[in-house]
Amino acid sequence: MAHWFHRNPLKATAPVSFNYYGVAGSPAANKICNDLRTTRARLLDMFTDSTCNPEMMKNATDAYFSLLQGFIAALDGTTQENKMRFIQNFKWTDTLHGNTPSAQQDAIFELASMAFNVALWYTKFASRLAGKENVTEAEAKDVHKSLKVAAGIFKNLKEVHVPRLITPAEKGKDLEPRVMDAYIIQSQAEAQEVTIARAIELKHNASLIAALAFETANFYQKADHTLNTLDPEYSSKWRKYLQLKQQFYMAYAYCYHGQTLLASDKCGEAIRSLQEAEKCYSRAEALCKEYRHTSGPGSTAKPSEQLFFLKLGALIKNTLEKCQRENGFIYFHKVPAEAPQLELKASYGLAEPVGFEMPPLSEQCTPEVYATFDLTKGAKNDKGKPKEEEVKPVKEPDLKPQKDTGCVLS
Repeated sequence: MAHWFHRNPLKATAPVSFNYYGVAGSPAANKICNDLRTTRARLLDMFTDSTCNPEMMKNATDAYFSLLQGFIAALDGTTQENKMRFIQNFKWTDTLHGNTPSAQQDAIFELASMAFNVALWYTKFASRLAGKENVTEAEAKDVHKSLKVAAGIFKNLKEVHVPRLITPAEKGKDLEPRVMDAYIIQSQAEAQEVTIARAIELKHNASLIAALAFETANFYQKADHTLNTLDPEYSSKWRKYLQLKQQFYMAYAYCYHGQTLLASDKCGEAIRSLQEAEKCYSRAEALCKEYRHTSGPGSTAKPSEQLFFLKLGALIKNTLEKCQRENGFIYFHKVPAEAPQLELKASYGLAEPVGFEMPPLSEQCTPEVYATFDLTKGAKNDKGKPKEEEVKPVKEPDLKPQKDTGCVLS
């Protein structure tokens, strides 16, 4: 089965030198600052390296976050804030707001923003892998896991780190609860798409596939409703994607529910379910066109021309024709006027976020070294600081799917 996923752009950030002009009062303190600069730069490079894999990303993430926590965790044995937390101003753009940056002088803002980008990278890695022509079972599992890892990172940020910010995120910005919820739910829904593909490939029971599709459609609807109070100027394209996927998986649910009804000799109800699948599919097709012509962050793909979309259309048509033939020869059932109410619950296959935890504090960050940072020696040198660099857009690898993309699970 083929997959196509909408992706918002990566966050961009201004370079940070971590040069503290006398504040770092020992060689060990200076080494921490130098290592923060190099590990940050290395992690940022990983975001745009098309050869980067999850293991490389985790190593780069752990290297930077283990040091950055030395500016967040209490290292002096008290419950007071780390004295280094507010020393540095960090600038980050937001995925829905172009190249206009937000800035906070807070190491937790940096931690949350960088981790948000790590989660985005996992979703983009999954999208790139799922866009290959012949995806192996191992690669499909990587897609599935990467999406659940992304969901886990977003969830951890929302519940643990973002609430610690002194300045709450502005409306519609990445660290705002509604936006974070949408990313969490979308990642889970996309992971379930891979589960559905596997269930279809292995010819699992139609009732299980229908239930998974119904749950996935509900996830997409929930994500869409989460964004409905945001400004349409920057949220419309993303919402069109969520809406078309919701209708697409409702079509799947009605299609496979129809197969279940036919297997239970309820041919009239099966026909009505397949007719409803056709309606959902037509609505998804219309939303695909609206998606293409809606401006905003994200790709300019033509989802209705992708293999995943075309295959469902053929399946619905063929299944409906089969039901109609059977009804004309065998059952002679009346077709109900009302579509069946789907009250399907999946017992298996629901995607849960993979738990995420920050790496342990670096061994370099000891109370003894922490004590050698002296904030009183930094203020007099403020005028000598170089001008802050501007935030440059991230040049991302081309993630456009190939013409005959597929996620075939063999």
